[in-house]
Amino acid sequence: MLLDVRDCQLVLVDYQARLMPAIAQGDEVLRRAELLAGLANLLDVPIWGTEQAPERLGPLAASLRNRCRQVFAKTAFDACGSGLLVALRASSRPVGNARSLPKHLQKPAAPARQTVVLAGCETHVCLLQTALGLLEQELDVWVVTDACGSRRERDRDAALDRLAANGVELVTAEMVGFEWLRDAQHPRFREALALLK
Repeated sequence: MLLDVRDCQLVLVDYQARLMPAIAQGDEVLRRAELLAGLANLLDVPIWGTEQAPERLGPLAASLRNRCRQVFAKTAFDACGSGLLVALRASSRPVGNARSLPKHLQKPAAPARQTVVLAGCETHVCLLQTALGLLEQELDVWVVTDACGSRRERDRDAALDRLAANGVELVTAEMVGFEWLRDAQHPRFREALALLK
């Protein structure tokens, strides 16, 4: 199973000004998120962001915010209710012909892009709950481990163990980049490689 760039959306969870200094290896975690955002932007993958209580924790880092189609403010730890899920499904294809099926028999439309590549902070709180919420919505969830952080590394590691046990694919930013490219002959390979190096 490899990521298909045409089936992916990227969600960046709570890389916020007042939170990042408290995150273990926060500078490196943010750099990996910036790499993901750069690759997604280069390869036309939609990017969404979230902010936990931004009035207290500040805005999403500007280097990420500027690349997002939309940033959702939230107080719930699971971002699905903040409008994120609606945005992920916005490019949905209708299922069935509206004239052929009564409304109560029609299935909800599936998103055009079923795979959510997820990264963020804190791994054991907002990222974990958002990932599990997306799984409940029957989306494929891939978490980028080197772009995730918590204040304590043990909390981060426990969250990643739990996510893996629940069927989330764990990857690194470089794995994502090279799977999105798939081939050294990709027309954007040199530009992507410059980001990856």
